[in-house]
Amino acid sequence: MKVAIVGVGAIGGFVGARLALAGEDVTFIARGANLEALRTQGIRLMLADGQEETVPKVNATSDYAAAGPQDLVILAMKAHQVADVAPNVPRLLGEHTVVVPMQNGIPYWYFHQHEGKLAGTRVESVDPGGVIGTHIPAERVIGCVVYPATELLSYGVIKHIEGNRFPVGEPDGQTSERVTEVSECFQRAGLKSPVLPDIRSEIWLKLWGNMTFNPISALSRATLAAICQYPLTRALASSMMTEAQTVAHKLGITFRVPLEKRIAGAEKVGHHKTSMLQDIEAGRALEVDALLGAVIELARLTETPTPHLDTVYGLTKLLTKTLEAERASAKR
Repeated sequence: MKVAIVGVGAIGGFVGARLALAGEDVTFIARGANLEALRTQGIRLMLADGQEETVPKVNATSDYAAAGPQDLVILAMKAHQVADVAPNVPRLLGEHTVVVPMQNGIPYWYFHQHEGKLAGTRVESVDPGGVIGTHIPAERVIGCVVYPATELLSYGVIKHIEGNRFPVGEPDGQTSERVTEVSECFQRAGLKSPVLPDIRSEIWLKLWGNMTFNPISALSRATLAAICQYPLTRALASSMMTEAQTVAHKLGITFRVPLEKRIAGAEKVGHHKTSMLQDIEAGRALEVDALLGAVIELARLTETPTPHLDTVYGLTKLLTKTLEAERASAKR
């Protein structure tokens, strides 16, 4: 397949490299120092078992029009960065191009082809003003949940920590020809990519941990294992997840994993820094609204009280504001 990877960070680099190694026609859309690194040294994967895989020559550009129409466009940046690239994405779209967003959290297309009374509702927390939906129609989207833990060591160099699951699914739950093609493409690259009949439930299962452990780690600077092994933060995580579960149930979501097992799964990952903690240490913007703000927005839409979520959200948003002020001051 002809595949464009928009956003060549830890996940985009990992997926793009895997697809390129499998023989897919991959174009990396990047800019600045990242683009220069890709053009001069290709892309390198540092695997969990100590081995390395390298794609020495890659097709990389900052010009969406030059890349042209693709079969598959993978959006691999953080959720708060999608609106900035959305106006350029139509240059990558042909008549049958499929778009696979790989953001954590509630996606902008969540209520597209939704069966509930909120069908068609725009989630303002992740798509303020509808900018993303205007340029990337939800009809193009195949849902995807990203499970691997990866880390960007430097431009073009990605460390794979664990996991290779990328389940996919149509918003309407059908096993269409296009979702099957995406699944098969990922599987040719050595990724586990089952087609799920209820991708929203899988989104919530992943989000259940991200919306909890990411902000707690950002506030405490603690790893997953540390959060789960400290009684006070484990209890906080449980309370936050219980509130989110209530919201999800009102939206028709079924969790296939019990709450305590989900926490145990996070603990099993070990002393891994969450992506939000990594962003703090790297001086990057935090992915707060897609992970937590959107859940609170859905809580208001379903008239669900969420005191623990509200508190942690408020503290994390203040942390974001404080960090932005510090970065601005350092540039003066």
